Amino acid sequence: MSEATTDGAAAPGPGRPLTAGLRRPRTHLRLAGALLLLALPFYLDRFWLQAGLFAMAAAIGAIGLNLLTGSTGQLSMGHAFFLAVGAYGYCVLAGESSTQNGHALSGLGLPTWLAAVLAVLLAGAAGGLFSPIAGRLRGAYLGIATLALIFIGQHVLFNAGSLTGGFNGRPVPPFSLFGFTFDDTETVVAAVPFHSFEKLWYAALPALAVSAYFARGVLRGRPGRALNAIRDHRIAAGVTGVPVARYRAGVFVLSSMYAGLAGVLLALVFQRTVPEYFGMVLSLEYLAMIVIGGLGSVAGAVVGAAFVSLLPQVLTHYSDSLPLVSAPGTGGVAPGEASRYLYGAAVVAVVLFLPGGLTRPKKPGENR
Repeated sequence: MSEATTDGAAAPGPGRPLTAGLRRPRTHLRLAGALLLLALPFYLDRFWLQAGLFAMAAAIGAIGLNLLTGSTGQLSMGHAFFLAVGAYGYCVLAGESSTQNGHALSGLGLPTWLAAVLAVLLAGAAGGLFSPIAGRLRGAYLGIATLALIFIGQHVLFNAGSLTGGFNGRPVPPFSLFGFTFDDTETVVAAVPFHSFEKLWYAALPALAVSAYFARGVLRGRPGRALNAIRDHRIAAGVTGVPVARYRAGVFVLSSMYAGLAGVLLALVFQRTVPEYFGMVLSLEYLAMIVIGGLGSVAGAVVGAAFVSLLPQVLTHYSDSLPLVSAPGTGGVAPGEASRYLYGAAVVAVVLFLPGGLTRPKKPGENR
């Protein structure tokens, strides 16, 4: 039997690992955090709910990019392309054929839950078409190749008017599941009116949880060890029997599917897709997310996504009371521009002082 400590807890012994006592508080904190997230729609206003939904969508996309860049060492500059595939794929698959601003919009009118699933698979298929290139290129070469996807995607989005609506974009059909529609129709729960953002919150939260749990399982299992081996020493990984090209191609497809899911959620939050949003700046923001949060870390992707996506929202909301920050077009620094300065400075600070990111601080004696 293990000896009792002075506070009545069992002391670590042969049958009780030293870390066992640390797991319970950590579990309690996770449960408390989950309960807090579940309760937030009852107390937050529309602005903060929208900001939180943006952060959750960004976190899903950042987890996918971190699997590719942080864990495998494959630089991708085309993440925004796969977000656009997910967002517009959902609109086309779920939307009805109609006419808007002179454009005859095409739509298949599928059930929205099926359209969301197919949009994620469509993004994965787009990644699969590019995966032979991703399996053979690495570093800056892959980054330049994926950058071409942004230019191709922007050209298609602006010119394929029947699919995308052109410059003005196209409306997003509200998500529906089991006869329950996630739109602005008022639903009263515990004397609190629920509209689209409150409803979407309870769809986005499980999507983020499942995405994070799955990515964590991949990284902790055999595939994760293979991906890290490819990142750290590609030749040595190949010598030990790791199929390098296959793993690179596979993780590129998986990352594309994560981006597709994030694109679907972003479209549902925006309620209108606009081609200009899915440009190079969005891809750079996703790279900033994983660098700030921590490369190769699921928690780091979530933290970095929250920082980068919430910063412009907060600056816009409090622009009247912040020095040097003002509303766009009124002089001074616009909130979006100020946020880019700040998270750009955060990237430099993290690279210099916290190479592991915010969630993986540098250990004593560690050089990287």
